[in-house]
Amino acid sequence: MSREILLLVDALAHEKTVEKEIIFMALELALASATKKRFQEDIDIRVSIDRQTGDYESFRRWLVVDNGAIENPTRQITLDDAQKIHNAIQLNDHLEEPLEGIEFGRIGAQAAKQVIFQKIREAEREQTLNQFLERGDYLISGTIKRIERGNAIIESGKIEAELSRDQMIPKENLRVGDRVRAYLHRIDRAARGPQLKLSRISPEFLTKLFELEVPEIEERMIEIKVAARDPGSRAKIAVKSNDPRIDPIGTCVGMRGSRVQAVISELAGERIDIILWSDDPATFIINALAPAEISSIMVDEEKHSMDIVVDDDNLAQAIGRGGQNVRLASELTGWDLNIMTVDESKAKHEKETSQICQIFMEKLDVDQEISEILVQEGFSTLEEVAYIPINEMLEIESLDKDIIHEIRNRARNVLLTDAIAKEEKVEHISGDLLALEGIDDDIVRQLTSNGISTQADLADLAADDLVEMTGIEVERANQLIMKAREPWFT
Repeated sequence: MSREILLLVDALAHEKTVEKEIIFMALELALASATKKRFQEDIDIRVSIDRQTGDYESFRRWLVVDNGAIENPTRQITLDDAQKIHNAIQLNDHLEEPLEGIEFGRIGAQAAKQVIFQKIREAEREQTLNQFLERGDYLISGTIKRIERGNAIIESGKIEAELSRDQMIPKENLRVGDRVRAYLHRIDRAARGPQLKLSRISPEFLTKLFELEVPEIEERMIEIKVAARDPGSRAKIAVKSNDPRIDPIGTCVGMRGSRVQAVISELAGERIDIILWSDDPATFIINALAPAEISSIMVDEEKHSMDIVVDDDNLAQAIGRGGQNVRLASELTGWDLNIMTVDESKAKHEKETSQICQIFMEKLDVDQEISEILVQEGFSTLEEVAYIPINEMLEIESLDKDIIHEIRNRARNVLLTDAIAKEEKVEHISGDLLALEGIDDDIVRQLTSNGISTQADLADLAADDLVEMTGIEVERANQLIMKAREPWFT
């Protein structure tokens, strides 16, 4: 019998080209499953096969749990009872009792074979997957073998991969037998079907196609720094040359557009803008919005946004059809971009200037003339007035030394008073709001300054209101509001 086991392991390992250890483990599971059928109770069986001789032993085992924590008496035993049998045993160990082994030749052959071959299939699948991943090839080419519920199953060598409907280029009509390329964007090892999940709409697919067509990218003479896509319609890629002798845009376009055209054909006609990368955000954004001409750019570092000013003739081109051009440029650069005309920019600037002047007049108790001088000199907040180096303020010719010192003192007093008032509001805020998951002190201060002091107050807000009050992202605002509303549903 022992020799029979060893012969079976040798034969299966050779036939299926998997490690012998996998076969041994599968046999142990099969023997345990067959042994378990001798009992009416739901018990835990372990079988151990000696890898050298083929002899095997069977054990019934119980998991050691806390006293009074038994949920399944046929599989669990308390620590006190277990230590009466084996005094060194600890929690979460297994207490084992030898069982008489069954005859190998008499086990349910079909059940044993099913367990063995299932484990072998899993091992083969894992081995094939690991061999594929070792190649580091994320651009997969294959043939559509079948289509299941709109999802294409693609065969590439021994590997099967899935291209789901939502990862196909819009209006793309793929059929069984078609040759397709796609990007490996996720691996789902728990999936029963294909574990490789593909995408034809990800920006990475676009960059990989260019790597295929442009040897200079693979040789690292040119880099694709970032890409953004509106799949099937339009895309933008930012390129940079690591060799001053090479024009990165022209190289990616190719002779008579041959290289970029090959990529466009693969992407079902998706138009591609190739732009020059720049470390300077303003320059990069000007490149990203080309060919629209930019009149001026105003940067707001705090909000990570830019106001892009264009003349009326360039407005439509800068925005693009349905806002596509500015949306892709924003995604490419990582900045929030606000396109506006010269008149809109002027009106916005005047409104902001008027608001700042009003704040200075009210908070610092100064007249409009002094307030306007401060704004003209570039001051926009009380913090700047209070804490900018005194030497810089003394350079303002329109204000004498005494006025400057008085203005600074008033600004500092206002800031101190506001800080004390905010702290007092926080002290009186409801404990349920302070304890809300995801909230922090900065958000609490901003909420209290807007009269929001309880979880119920926050629950009544709309996401847009919370974004306006705190400046946080919409997604986070929605999460906080839903957390605050949880009591409504319980």
